Amino acid sequence: MTTLTIDSPTAEHPIVREVPASVGITDTVKQSLTMGYRGMLKLRHNPEQLFDVVFQPIIFTLMFTYIFGGALAGSVSQYLPIIIPGILVQSVITTSVVTGTQLREDMNKGVFDRFKSLPIARTAPLAGALLADVVRYLIATVITFIVGIAMGWRPDPLGLIGAIVLVIICSFAVSWIWALMGMLVKKASAVQGFSLMILFPLTFVSNAFVQPETMPGWLQAFVNVNPVSNLVTAVRELTNNGHVGIHVLWSLLGAAVLVAVFAPLTVRAYMRDA
Repeated sequence: MTTLTIDSPTAEHPIVREVPASVGITDTVKQSLTMGYRGMLKLRHNPEQLFDVVFQPIIFTLMFTYIFGGALAGSVSQYLPIIIPGILVQSVITTSVVTGTQLREDMNKGVFDRFKSLPIARTAPLAGALLADVVRYLIATVITFIVGIAMGWRPDPLGLIGAIVLVIICSFAVSWIWALMGMLVKKASAVQGFSLMILFPLTFVSNAFVQPETMPGWLQAFVNVNPVSNLVTAVRELTNNGHVGIHVLWSLLGAAVLVAVFAPLTVRAYMRDA
């Protein structure tokens, strides 16, 4: 079943194009990759959008290490195995907020209305935006590790690769939360405001910067169940010892739950508005 659209209103030479009523899975994947490439082109033409993933890991790593290293771990070298995984998780998860803000900006500018008129799968623009942001996570991850190694940190090579994959998977899962928020609110600034209220307690009230043994008992209870703590511990075990422990499994399970819950809600909200 097909519908007809007329690109030109000229009565003498009308251009008639067939628009498929549905798009197959293969075409949906191809169109999602094309939209992901569009996101890459946006980064290429607006390199200032990479400032957060480039400079935030550098500034945070230098600042937290040299300010707290001697006081908390005795020396900078002893603090690096603790702080680098914490900075990494905090930086990349914070970066995932951009997914929701950019989606809302595109919707407010009418970009998605233009996509709606094209003969493509409606979910392709949403999937493409999420895929393009994976590149941002990779940049933030690599820069954090490079800064840490330059400061004297010596991670396990295989564990380093596993940590990169794990952090990107978890950040991709978290980005679905902000994508849903981008669908529900009216302004990009609102997405950023709400996300900061959620992320600040989760990232700072965790074991990212200090071990929880020095905290009050009630706070330790929160830190121990905080999913950010599980991810930080998993990255520490992978990078420092190459150990694949239970925290890796908990992190992957948490990522799967986030995608299972928020992806359908986001797609449903997107299809309703698109």
